[in-house]
Order: sequence, then C-alpha cells, then structure tokens
Amino acid sequence: MAVSLKKGQRVSLEKVAPGLSEAFIGLGWDVKSTDTGHSFDLDASVFLLGADEKLISDNHFIFYNNPTSPDPDKSVQHMGDNLTGAGEGDDEVLKVNLKKVPANVQQIIIAVTIHEAEERRQSFGQVDNAFVRLVDAQTKEEAIRYDLTEDYSIETALVMAELYRKDGEWRLNAVGSGYQGGLKALLARYSN
Repeated sequence: MAVSLKKGQRVSLEKVAPGLSEAFIGLGWDVKSTDTGHSFDLDASVFLLGADEKLISDNHFIFYNNPTSPDPDKSVQHMGDNLTGAGEGDDEVLKVNLKKVPANVQQIIIAVTIHEAEERRQSFGQVDNAFVRLVDAQTKEEAIRYDLTEDYSIETALVMAELYRKDGEWRLNAVGSGYQGGLKALLARYSN
C-alpha cells in the first residue's frame, strides 16, 4: 500500500520501502479542456545537486536531451519525452538506482516545466491531476505518491519532489513549489 503525501511532508524511503535499491519515478498530469490554440508539452527534468544545493555540473541536469547522469553507472535516467501527456498513468518516467548514485550527489530535484509556456500562453493553472509517484523497480509496487492539489494559475515550472540524503539514507520530500519563468527560472535557481 502506497504512502500518500501532502505538500511539505517528508518520508524515509527505508521506512516505506525497506531495501529499496532501484526506483521508477512516474510523473503524470491531465490538461484541462481550455483551448490555448497549442498543444501542451510538459517536460520532466532532474537536477543532481551537491552539498551546496547547486548543480554539480551542466551534465548533472537530466532531461530529454541529456537523458543519463554522467556517472559510470548512469544511476539516473530519463526514460523519454512524452509530447502530449495523453492517456492514463505515468506521462514521463525517471529511473534512479539509489545504491549507485555517487556520494557527491546530495539531492535529486524532480521538476516539471511547460515547453514554450510564455509563447503558448500556458500555465499549470490549465493542468489537472498532477502527481509524482515512486515505484520499487523490482516489485513494481508503488511506495509513495504525492498528488498536487494546489492551483498554480501563473506558474510555468514546478518542483514536484526531492530525494535527499540524511543520516546515511534517502528520504523524499513532497515539495510542490511553483515558479514563474519556466525552465530558465529553475536553471537560475540551481546553477552556480
């Protein structure tokens, strides 16, 4: 049975999924029936941060054009870009091998942005049923789920969740923070 989190809640992965080594992180959303004249293209991305809460390098920004982390084990992988978000279930998936993430990675920020949001006059206010879920890759069991319920009427980027190390173990924080300025705003926040 999955643990359901609310905004700001944190949980130890060892407590909810003992022995978890590899996880799929599924992100999903539905577009409201408002017509902006353009299709919605939401993109998942990952920021691998060091102890200073900044990107370790440009290669530690994982997205559809840089789908694997730079470590030899490729411990974090983006599994592909969904251009429409159509259909049920996960729209985009990330794969994280928690046992192989290099020690210098202290936080894994999981974000979703709207492609060309300003040009298309789109925001997360036109998106419904956004969620992030963590699934044990071995058992295929959903361990944690966070359904976003806030109305993000002007935001074009969302930090959905973060995985972070504390006391030698991985924890998950249901962040749910919205930003204006899309991906550029997130890159500015996490870059040195």
